[in-house]
Amino acid sequence: MSERRSPTIRRRRLGAELRRLRDGAGITIEAVAEQLECSASKVSRIETGHTSATPRDVRDMLRIYGVVGTESDELVQIAREARQKGWWHPYSTVLVGAYVGFEAAAGTIRAYEQQVVPGLLGTEEYAGAMICAARPDLSADEVQQRVRVRMGRQSLLTQDDPVDLWVVLDEAVLSRPVGGDAVMRGQLRRLVEVSELPNVTLQVLPFEVGAHAGMDGNFTILGFPEAGDPDVVYAENATGGLFLEKSDELQKYKSIFDQIRAAAMEPEESIAHIAKLAEEPLWKWRPRGSPRT
Repeated sequence: MSERRSPTIRRRRLGAELRRLRDGAGITIEAVAEQLECSASKVSRIETGHTSATPRDVRDMLRIYGVVGTESDELVQIAREARQKGWWHPYSTVLVGAYVGFEAAAGTIRAYEQQVVPGLLGTEEYAGAMICAARPDLSADEVQQRVRVRMGRQSLLTQDDPVDLWVVLDEAVLSRPVGGDAVMRGQLRRLVEVSELPNVTLQVLPFEVGAHAGMDGNFTILGFPEAGDPDVVYAENATGGLFLEKSDELQKYKSIFDQIRAAAMEPEESIAHIAKLAEEPLWKWRPRGSPRT
């Protein structure tokens, strides 16, 4: 098992294996549910990785499929590991736990962002200002908790086996002074700094490109080291986001990302542009309240 493997990924892999074994045995979900004395929906959720299975459930399912010995022992052990809590569990009320679980296990992350700097690249001050603006209903303690989670996630970029991150930022992300002038300048300098990491690639999609392939919204493509763990796309929306795993969906978003990065500035040019904006920001060119032409 890869050390990257999070409980989320273990649960997903276990479900896929159980589904494969059930199909191989020619047994329906309904038949399994009847023998386990549970609902068919529970079996289905286990197979899709949306519900944790107890080691006993897994052992009973494997018995039904005629799987014994070493293979059975290994899958039961995965079931135990899948029920462990990730580091993010205490913060489950302030983030999308499934996403962080996938992120923690990913070997590669490819992302397009239209509005804000992604959490893996944000400064503490920027994150706080952005969260306060987006969620004015939160208390100061709740905002700080969300900021701590974002900062904790950034260790993925510098750990011994760091994630390979490639982000395309719309120029709008760099042009909106979130938190005010000083905070945003600090954020731009942070982007320049983090771009020096060998596992981080940043590109800017300039305004002059006009309409482009990614105009439907933000998305992230997460790839995993193990061949048995297929990629997943996380498409964001106002209520959190949607996970997409079908092969045609994955290919569509991979194609969109390829088109976006081809249209964007090259990485070196992008970093030079960000560094220039840190010194001569776009929001200084047209003071607030000036006429729009």
